[in-house]
Amino acid sequence: MSKALDAVVDLLDLEQVELNIFRGRSPEGERRQRVFGGQVAGQALVAAGRTVPADRPVHSLHAYFIRPGDPAVPLVYLVERVRDGRSFTTRRVTVVQHGETIFTLSASFHLREPGSLEHFMPMPAVPGPDEIEPASVRLRRLFGAAAEEYARDSPIDIRYVGSLPFEARPDEGEFAGNLVWLKADGELPDDPLLHVCLMTYASDLTLLDTVLRAHGLSWADGITGASLDHAMWFHRPFRADRWLLYAQDSPSASDSRGLARGEVYTQDGELVVSVVQEGLLRRQRPRT
Repeated sequence: MSKALDAVVDLLDLEQVELNIFRGRSPEGERRQRVFGGQVAGQALVAAGRTVPADRPVHSLHAYFIRPGDPAVPLVYLVERVRDGRSFTTRRVTVVQHGETIFTLSASFHLREPGSLEHFMPMPAVPGPDEIEPASVRLRRLFGAAAEEYARDSPIDIRYVGSLPFEARPDEGEFAGNLVWLKADGELPDDPLLHVCLMTYASDLTLLDTVLRAHGLSWADGITGASLDHAMWFHRPFRADRWLLYAQDSPSASDSRGLARGEVYTQDGELVVSVVQEGLLRRQRPRT
């Protein structure tokens, strides 16, 4: 594994301090002013999954970002065992810092039941990941040495089909959504829970970019944003260290909130994950 990926896998290996209580942390020397949303969501899913039998993979999660997390102090994950049924297991996770709830997650786990109904929407026709430059290479070309930190610290290999979210507006006629190939930057162990938690982490990296692209904007246009809630459905098994196409679009934006959704496909075209997120997006007014 790359050093960056190894560091994220280490972050997801929570410390169990008591029955149903886990402790996590943020990266050492974290430069963000608040905890990255994908990190806290991935860690919360780890906490929930460690209280569930291994033969019951997660099939859905629903989460709310309530307060900004403080990367300088530990995160405490309190797991409530809501239900242990014959086929479904339900867990609720509350994340606490400074005595206050900053994040909640509900997750449902399902004993596999192969059925007669099987379908999925086809994957968009796009160039393969080997035909697209890594985002780190394109950023170096745009920003030079300033992009080195991003390239060094990214645990996910991301390749944008089309313009980068930091570039000028999309070309005329370009898909207004966000098509991204991604995978963990290295080989992962065969633990299925680790793979879904890594995808949970990665799912928060590019979603809100999609809302801005619908308006021909980028983060360089004075936009500030934060995740409000996040939902995922895991349809089929997958590996996060194999190429996945993250096809994202934005059906609506209003009242300083934008909705983005994504479908995750394997390179063979199989739909494995669906994602929906609403985010707070505020455009800074120019000073007069």
